[in-house]
Amino acid sequence: MRDNDGRKLSKSAREQLRITAVKRVVEKGESPEEVIKSLGFQRSCIYRWLALYRTGGYEALKDNPNHGGRPPIMDWVQMFRLYKIIVDDSPSQYKFEFALWTVSMVRDLLLREFGIKMSPVSVWRTLRALGLTPQKSKRVAYQQNPQAVKKWLHEEYPAIKNLAIACGAKIYWGDEASVRSDYHSGTTWAKKGETPIIKTTGARYSVNMLSAICSTGEIRFMATEKKCNSALFIEFLKRLIHGQKTPIFLVVDGCPVHKSKLVKSFVESTKGNLQLFVLPGYSPELNPDELVWGQIKHHTLGKKTITGPDQFKKLVRSALRSLSRQTSVIAAFFRKPALSYI
Repeated sequence: MRDNDGRKLSKSAREQLRITAVKRVVEKGESPEEVIKSLGFQRSCIYRWLALYRTGGYEALKDNPNHGGRPPIMDWVQMFRLYKIIVDDSPSQYKFEFALWTVSMVRDLLLREFGIKMSPVSVWRTLRALGLTPQKSKRVAYQQNPQAVKKWLHEEYPAIKNLAIACGAKIYWGDEASVRSDYHSGTTWAKKGETPIIKTTGARYSVNMLSAICSTGEIRFMATEKKCNSALFIEFLKRLIHGQKTPIFLVVDGCPVHKSKLVKSFVESTKGNLQLFVLPGYSPELNPDELVWGQIKHHTLGKKTITGPDQFKKLVRSALRSLSRQTSVIAAFFRKPALSYI
C-alpha cells in the first residue's frame, strides 16, 4: 500500500486520525503496526503519536497543542525499537536469566540499551502505550523441530485423516500420565492474613493413568499402580480395540514404549484393526489427550482430601469415569486453537 500524505488532510482530520489510531492501540489493544498499516501511513508515525500520547494524553495529539510539561523521555525512534525488542526478541538474547519480559527486566533493558532510567510505573505506562499487555505465555520445548511440526500439520496428519476416511477408521489420541497423592490445586476462601490449613495424608504414592480420546467425546482409560512399560501399554491397546466394529487409528507421542518391538509386533498382529501414528517430538500441544490430565489433576484430584492409597485409587478411577460421561467436555478439548488442525 502506498503511504498516505497527512499534509493533504485538514487540521481536524489529522487530529482525529491520530487520536483514533492511538485509541485503537491503547484502549482496544490492537497492534501498532497493524493499525498504521490499515491507515496507509508510515509505521514510524504510530510510535511518534504514541510517544506524544504518553507525554500529554490525547490533547498532545492535536496540532500545536499547548500542553506544556516535560519533554518525553523516549522519542518515537526509541519507542519503535523497544516495541520490536519486546515483540520479536527473547530476554535470553540480551543475557537476562529469566525467559519472560517483566517490568523490572524492561526497566533494566532501558537503562542498559538506551541509557534511560525509568520508574516501574513509567515502564508499565510505556508498555501499555505501545499496545503491549501482560499475558500468560505458552511454553514450547526448545528441542521441538518446527519443520517436523509443519510437516505433521500440512502433510502427515491430513494423509492420516484421508486414510481413516477411506477405510472407515476412528482416530483416537492417546497419552499416559502419573498423578501423586501430594498434588493439590485451587484456592479457598479464608480469613485475610491467615493461610488456611487443609489436613491430608503426609504419605506419597502415585497412580499411573492411560487414556485415549476421540473428537466425538469418547474416552478409553486405565488406572493402575503398575509401571507404564510395553506390556502395560499392550494391555491398554487390547482394551481400546475390544468390541470396536471399525479400525482404530491411535496417535501418540514418541515415547520409547510406543515404538518398542513388542508394541510393533502386537499392532501387526491386529491385521489392520489397529494402527499407531507418532506425533513430532516435544509437541504436547498437538495432542488433545494432554488436556485430560489437566482436567483430572487440576479440576478434580487436586481439590480432594487424600486419606490413604486405596481411597486415592478410587478417586482417580472415579474422576476418569466421571469424565467419560462428559462427552461435551472431551469434545471441547478439540476446539482449542492449537488443535484446530484436527
